Amino acid sequence: MSWILILIIVLAFLAWTAWNYYRVRRAAKFIDNETFEGLMHGGQIVDVRESTAFHTKHIMGARNLPASQFKLSLSALRKDKPVLLYDASRGQAIPRLVFMLKKAGFTDVYVLKDGFDYWTGKTK
Repeated sequence: MSWILILIIVLAFLAWTAWNYYRVRRAAKFIDNETFEGLMHGGQIVDVRESTAFHTKHIMGARNLPASQFKLSLSALRKDKPVLLYDASRGQAIPRLVFMLKKAGFTDVYVLKDGFDYWTGKTK
């Protein structure tokens, strides 16, 4: 009897995880370095790492809107231009920020797939 309950809990957790994964993938496009670099000229590059990491090194042209303060900074972004997000490497904050942008009406949201740790383009 108890193993049935455990099985139900495990299946519910797996279903919830899969649902969140696909929901994030529908809300934003996860792109590689080359595609990200191609979109940089017309988009808004947003580094969501904390400011100390940003000041150490960041992608050229990026602005720092830390994940911890992102909601307060939404007004600094334009809805008519693509938003290109990146974190250190697949941060846990990215899905929350993607949903926040979608809820605020942003439609062109892109995420650097492997994060800044694997960035091969220009940095400052």
